[in-house]
Amino acid sequence: MSEVIVNKVAESALVTIDLEEFLPKVKPELFDLKAYLFKEQILKEKDFREALPQINWEQYKEKTVLIICSVDAIIPVWAYMLIAANLRQYSNSVFMETEAIWQTKELLSTIRNLNTEEFIEKRIVIKGCGEKEIPAEAYFEITKKVQPVAKSIMYGEPCSTVPVYKKK
Repeated sequence: MSEVIVNKVAESALVTIDLEEFLPKVKPELFDLKAYLFKEQILKEKDFREALPQINWEQYKEKTVLIICSVDAIIPVWAYMLIAANLRQYSNSVFMETEAIWQTKELLSTIRNLNTEEFIEKRIVIKGCGEKEIPAEAYFEITKKVQPVAKSIMYGEPCSTVPVYKKK
């Protein structure tokens, strides 16, 4: 007597949203101001202005650039302005933030611009575990985005979910 094993998860009408797929595909380049600080504490205007023409700005051509300072230092606003002015003609986009913050902003932007048509009256599972860390804000945003059209929203894996929302 052979029993047929039925995959009830595969046969269910669940739609899984994996937020890892929404993460930016681009790896940004970092421009770290640390290299231009005197004793890793102070940015001297004269020295900084002399250093700027020596930078190979071509290395940032058609790339996303994040301007950071990896040490605790007070950086005057004009320094960021000078870097932005130099990068403008080379890079696709320039941001003044850490990679984690940039990645979160890009992820949230992708979610906010998501076309929800394919989720109308669907039972949705927002995937919970994965290879990459997904910020809590992303789960919050995807819930806000799909709730108006979804039949139900669950969190986790199709075989083990936590109910989040059910249309009445």
